[in-house]
Amino acid sequence: MTAIDLPTVWAFIIAFAVFVYVVMDGFDLGLGILFPFFPEKHDRDVIMNSVAPVWDGNETWLVLGGGGLMAAFPLAYAILMPALYTPMIVMLLGLVFRGVAFEFRWRTQRERNLWDIAFAGGSLVATLAQAIALGAVLQGVHVEGRQYAGGWWDWLTPFSILTGLALVIGYSLLGTTWLVMKTEGALRDRAYHLSWILLFAMLAAIGAVSIATPFLSVQYTERWFAWPNIILTAPVPVAVAAVTVLLLRSLARKYDYQPFLLTLALFALSYAGLGISMYPYIVPQSVTIWQAASPANSQLFMLFGVAVLIPAILGYTGWAYWVFRGKVNRESGYH
Repeated sequence: MTAIDLPTVWAFIIAFAVFVYVVMDGFDLGLGILFPFFPEKHDRDVIMNSVAPVWDGNETWLVLGGGGLMAAFPLAYAILMPALYTPMIVMLLGLVFRGVAFEFRWRTQRERNLWDIAFAGGSLVATLAQAIALGAVLQGVHVEGRQYAGGWWDWLTPFSILTGLALVIGYSLLGTTWLVMKTEGALRDRAYHLSWILLFAMLAAIGAVSIATPFLSVQYTERWFAWPNIILTAPVPVAVAAVTVLLLRSLARKYDYQPFLLTLALFALSYAGLGISMYPYIVPQSVTIWQAASPANSQLFMLFGVAVLIPAILGYTGWAYWVFRGKVNRESGYH
């Protein structure tokens, strides 16, 4: 027996890894989605150069989250993966395709526009697939005994499409606020303009998902609105409103860093809301984290590994962002 609740610790580690992936790769995917709004070659070159030093290895966190789920909660992995094979395969293909396009667009002039289309398309497809998979999990999967008993297309529903569109908007907002932070001149001004539009679209998307979620299950309704749970959940929408006011203020005053950081805060609050809705289930409405957990000895053994791995990854990632801090201009760049 151990003195700590290892399933809860591992649930937090996996949730942390997925959130860091959203932070690290969200604006990167958002920049690809935004490519059609910046048709000038020089603007696209600056956009790519703004992220080129730090974009490699972001999927490390996705691998850590998926690998951690398989090792720490094998039952949940065995149930969820068959339910999500299609969006997961599409997501991986999108990530691979955009990664190839990212590098190849610098090696050719004649086909550069085709690689730009591939980069934008791969980013959009990967983002949609991520959020559709999340929506499919949140709405619940059909479980009988200890295995998935649903159909091949159960992941495709109006709610999962809604979450897909919401994440596309959210990643795009991360992308525009990243450009506000990293660029200058007309490109920065264009990013400011798009940030205003995307912020209101994101608020509408957050509202739509928040309204739809309680209708998915009585469990969600009770978690958010039943007494005394409402005392703990009410601060989340209040915090969203406060961050929104600060974000509007930072855009109105044309600050450089605050819009990006406050957009990340909106993501963090939305992610916290997701955690509030799901906990303690890892397969919503079916399997809790304790029911899905691997043996305590296995979880403890892996804990020593991530105790070294996560600080190391955070360390070199932070160093990369520090080295390549500041604005990116048209005359210089990573490539």
